[in-house]
Amino acid sequence: MMVEPRSEHLVNVALRLFYTHGFHATGIDKILDEAGVAKMTLYKHFRSKDQLILAALKKRDEVFRNWLTAAMEQAGENPKAKMLAMFDALDDWFHGRAFAALGFHGCAFIKAAGEFDSSDHPAHIASAEHKQLIVDYLAGLATAAGAHEPQKLAEQLALLKEGAIVTAQVRGIDDAARQAKQIAKQIIDAAVP
Repeated sequence: MMVEPRSEHLVNVALRLFYTHGFHATGIDKILDEAGVAKMTLYKHFRSKDQLILAALKKRDEVFRNWLTAAMEQAGENPKAKMLAMFDALDDWFHGRAFAALGFHGCAFIKAAGEFDSSDHPAHIASAEHKQLIVDYLAGLATAAGAHEPQKLAEQLALLKEGAIVTAQVRGIDDAARQAKQIAKQIIDAAVP
């Protein structure tokens, strides 16, 4: 059995707490208590809470994008099917069939951008970069599908994705991802000859 390195353990604990309770509301003492480490251990790996937040966001980006793109790739070779599969993956996430350990508490990056609303704050920048990487992936699929305007289609699908996440979290709409998928299908069919 491999032991998780201390820095990775701290990032995983911090990510869970930030995601479920918020970035500002989660204090260093709470993270240390949950992680079972001393303050000196934390500062050996991270110079500040902000640095730990960035490490947690980087980890979430890596895990979330790997999961999302893998789920989309399972739809087969057809790029249109892959784009639509994004909404099936979201539905799994919203209903606890993906990321069950953390549950569904909305988007960590939307939360981070909201709590660090200055566009030049590192956490806000990391959140924007995460969102852009997903748009870029969608643009690649839209190009492969032969969309007239692949970047426009990618942005429209990303907008639907974000809307589904917020609607599921804030309003508790059970089928937000399924509704977004129906709209996405219409947009994709109109954009791809």
